[in-house]
Amino acid sequence: MTFTAASLTGSKPTQYTQLLAQAQALLHGERDRIANAANLSALVYHALPGLNWVGFYFFDGDELVVGPFQGLPACVRIPLAKGVCGAAARLRQTQRVEDVNAFPGHIACDSASRSELVVPLYQGDTLLGVFDLDSPLPARFDADDQAGLEAIAQAYLDALQ
Repeated sequence: MTFTAASLTGSKPTQYTQLLAQAQALLHGERDRIANAANLSALVYHALPGLNWVGFYFFDGDELVVGPFQGLPACVRIPLAKGVCGAAARLRQTQRVEDVNAFPGHIACDSASRSELVVPLYQGDTLLGVFDLDSPLPARFDADDQAGLEAIAQAYLDALQ
């Protein structure tokens, strides 16, 4: 199966429905978390405008460790007590940050990033990691982005089972 950067059309919720269908097709039948994270990072990075980083951090039992991503080189390790990624993992809830410079303890892996959305990845009570998106645009992510990206993160988790 070949994937191309297909144009998303319609309202933002409709675009996320289209992107979710593409993600589910891409993940179908594959259970490897690294392979799926790599392909999903590429799909989302190329499908959505205004992003400068999309990727995964995996929990190693102590901290979050960078996994597959698209964008500039990233911070390798993030403690759960620091940053937007750490907050998402620790609090078990998506963090949507309009201005990363105003976020206490923000870790500036890329100084160009201005806003961030991080979805925690849990299977039951087990933390697997986080799905992280950065943008050079302030307030890039809204409630529609959050709902759409949470659905894509759930598709990722579902594919691992």
